[in-house]
Amino acid sequence: MALHDLQPAEGSTRNRKRKGRGHSAGQGKTCGKGHKGQKARAGGSTARGFEGGQMPLHRRLPKRGFRNDRFRKEWLTLNVADLARYEAGSTIDLARLREDGLIRGRGRYRGLKILGKGDLAVALTVKADQFTRGAEAAITSAGGTIEVI
Repeated sequence: MALHDLQPAEGSTRNRKRKGRGHSAGQGKTCGKGHKGQKARAGGSTARGFEGGQMPLHRRLPKRGFRNDRFRKEWLTLNVADLARYEAGSTIDLARLREDGLIRGRGRYRGLKILGKGDLAVALTVKADQFTRGAEAAITSAGGTIEVI
């Protein structure tokens, strides 16, 4: 087997339709584009949403609402249940979680937020930027401590 021996699988390629080669070819004269007009011309297609010069629908409707995407605060999140894998007495912070593969993502995140889903049976010291009330209760009830960075 060599590069010059490679060929497409049998039946996987077809010859292109040869348009404009006379009436007997089946796609002669207008080549399936109908008669004249903007869409029959080369490169003749209108922009998406174009309505023939009439004011398009997306410009006729009023603008409403507000999006605060630029200033939205996004957090890297982790549930208490995910902390159960660590040994008692461990100190958990963002660097350790990244190292262990529990947290991914960089960029516009404000920090780490621990959420309260799940149970925790081991005493840990957890360092994060924010804790939900449920997460705080779960960690302290297991004998652990929380540190807000």
